[in-house]
Formats: sequence, C-alpha cells, structure tokens
Amino acid sequence: MAASARPGGPRAGHLLIIGGAEDKIRQRQILSRFVSLAGGSDAVVTVISTASSLGDEATELYKSLFHQLGVTEVRGLRPLTREDANDRELSAAASDATGIFMTGGNQLRLSSVIGGTALGKAIVERHRRGTIVAGTSAGASAISTHMVAFGTSGATPKQRMTQMSAGLGLLPGVIIDQHFEQRNRLGRLLALVAQSPSLLGIGIDEDTAALVSPSGVLEVIGKGSVTLLDPAGIQTDAYEVKRHRPIMVSGVVLHSLPSGYRFEFRRRRLLAPLRPVSATDRELAQLERAGKATRRLIRRIAAEGADDTAPERARRRALYARRKEEASE
Repeated sequence: MAASARPGGPRAGHLLIIGGAEDKIRQRQILSRFVSLAGGSDAVVTVISTASSLGDEATELYKSLFHQLGVTEVRGLRPLTREDANDRELSAAASDATGIFMTGGNQLRLSSVIGGTALGKAIVERHRRGTIVAGTSAGASAISTHMVAFGTSGATPKQRMTQMSAGLGLLPGVIIDQHFEQRNRLGRLLALVAQSPSLLGIGIDEDTAALVSPSGVLEVIGKGSVTLLDPAGIQTDAYEVKRHRPIMVSGVVLHSLPSGYRFEFRRRRLLAPLRPVSATDRELAQLERAGKATRRLIRRIAAEGADDTAPERARRRALYARRKEEASE
C-alpha cells in the first residue's frame, strides 16, 4: 500500500498523516515524532503552507515550533500558482529535505497548485528516497492518490455529499478524511468507500496521527482515534441512488484504533498494539503465572474492594435521603 523502495534501491520514508489541531504547546508528541524521524537536530525541514489562507503566519508558526524542537535548518515554501511551483529554485528547497511538512487549510488549493509540478515531483522523489512527509488537516488529505476535495458532514452516507479529486499520490489505495470525530465525517467517508470500494477509508481525529511505515504498517499516535473502513465485503446501492438521498451501505468492516494500535495495509489486519507494559501489568502477569490459587486471590481482592465501598455509598445515600425528608417536615 505504501510506496516501497525497489530491491537494492533507497528505502522510502514514513508518512505522518495528522487529523489537524495537533498539540503545539505541551508534549507535542506528534510533532516531536516527525522531528525524530526527520533526523532530529540534523534534520532539514521544509514547511509547505500553500493550503493555508493565513499567509506567511502559518509558515512562521511551524518554523518556530520546529526550531523549538531542536531543528536548526527549517525552510518555508508557499507557492500560490503552478508557475511558482514549477520554479526550479523553489522546488530545489525540497530536493535535499529530510522532512517535509504540509500545513492545513484548503486541500484542493494545495493539490491544484502543487500536483504534477516540479515541486510536487520533488516531494514524491524525496519520499521515495527516505524523507518523511507529513501533512496536517488539508495536508493530510492531499497525501493520498485519491483525495476528499470538499463535502458536507453527517453520520448518514448520502449521494453527492462529497467530492473526490486527485491528491499528491504519496499513498495509493486509500482515501483520507481529517477532523473526523470533531466534524462528524463518518457519513461522507462511508459514501466514498461505497462509491469506490477498492479504497480503504481512513478517518483521523484531531491531535491524532496515522504514522505509515515504508512496509505499509499504520501506527496510531496522539490522543484520539484513527477510524479505518474496509469495504472489501461491501454491499451498496450507491450506483443507483439519485440526488442527495441516503445510500445503503452494508458489510463494511470498521476499525477504531486509539494510540499504540497498528494496522497492516497489505493484509488489512490488526496487529498487536505497541504499548509499554506498566509495573502493575508485570506484577499481574507474574501472579497469573503463579497458578490458580493466586488468580483466585486476585479476584477476591478485587471483589473485596468493591464490596467495601458499595455498602458505604448506600449508607450515605440513605442518610442523605433521611435528612432531606426531615428538613421538608
């Protein structure tokens, strides 16, 4: 699924697909992961803010954030026309980048200005040679070959509720939507996979990212979830529904994956989660191995704690009710 390197050739880079509104102040887990995979203090990062309507403010914000995270060399690019994006000097600014970051805004502007230009080709080539490419919000949508251009929100899939166009082509076989839970976009992603069942639907919550490895394994990081819609066994009447009426969609496999969980694109299967084993988990595992007597003791301890607190809560409720009754008299 992910772009892979040719045998004996360079290894492709990671893709970091961010649902938007990533933490920029506190732990900055997602941005820190990007910097780490770009090379840390030795990274050369190019920020592309074409999608944003905020002008150079968006560029300067991310340049400042990456400087704070230890990156010395950060460049900003904001081509506004295809002529700009075909400029050799401008595209050269991405030709030696170890990390490329695309900001949010309007994904159709991003793909229309950059797609198929010298800069667009430079981004694809750098990724093939090991550069991590990240996109947040609009930048996330544009990473795939097929892209959500625009659409309406809602939980029910309906005909004509969204429009699809070509993205930058870094990740084939998927369709990506962002701000997923926050903007209620399940319906439009269901509509898209119903109309194009060869595509895997990916919906990413805010402050959440799907990190796709060169081998095609997706890892979830951040505070929300990544929703995957696998339409391999779908049944739908999308081909005959008219106007803006609801579409029948059945048989889609839905995966909702929080941080630490992984998914393999090639076989479309869930993998074991990546999470550290806490001290409590280790202790319980050791106790479990000790035998049946220990397992019974664990259950008794758990039950004892519950049994001790339940009567106390009941006693307090009864006392409160009695006092309230006496006060009313």
